[in-house]
Amino acid sequence: MYERPAPADHPIHELLKRRWSTRAFTKQPLTDQELARLFEAARWAPSSGNGQPWSFILAKKEDTAAFETLASTLVPGNAWAREAGALILSVATLDRAPGKPNGHAWHDLGLASENLALQATAMGLGFHMMGGFNAQMARELLHIPDRWDPVSMMAVGHPAPSDTLSEALLIKETSPRQRKPIEEFVFTGSWGNPSSLK
Repeated sequence: MYERPAPADHPIHELLKRRWSTRAFTKQPLTDQELARLFEAARWAPSSGNGQPWSFILAKKEDTAAFETLASTLVPGNAWAREAGALILSVATLDRAPGKPNGHAWHDLGLASENLALQATAMGLGFHMMGGFNAQMARELLHIPDRWDPVSMMAVGHPAPSDTLSEALLIKETSPRQRKPIEEFVFTGSWGNPSSLK
């Protein structure tokens, strides 16, 4: 498996360093046991008031109709995701109960999705979350009701060597990984006042 460990400025857990968003997948299908392990990891994410405001719509590659439905919502730049062993649409439940909005729904769904991503990494699978899909189209095609928001599309599968990608995708796949430095997003005392952490 091609690895792109994060060039972290401080020591972090190896699993966090290894997690990255691959675009290259083999044709090897995912087993139900592998997929169940991913969703078990998502199941145990923390959530505000234990509301667990997450749902996922799964389409395995071999389930051609379901897979094509999810794939049809992808923007053209994410067409590579059609090679993955499965596509997953994450959906946030916006209410704790009728008339009781959950202001943390997207946050908690993000935690569950990251658990899923880290479990995939631990299992040696490739994983990529995408905002590049048509949420309204997904809502209509999949009959997602109001007050449930389609949030992100995920591609998961067995990773392929990066040189199986087109030249344009290969550049994205192998370019240096970058993140903002801590001092740009950690403040002390008031907004915009950088902390002393570096």
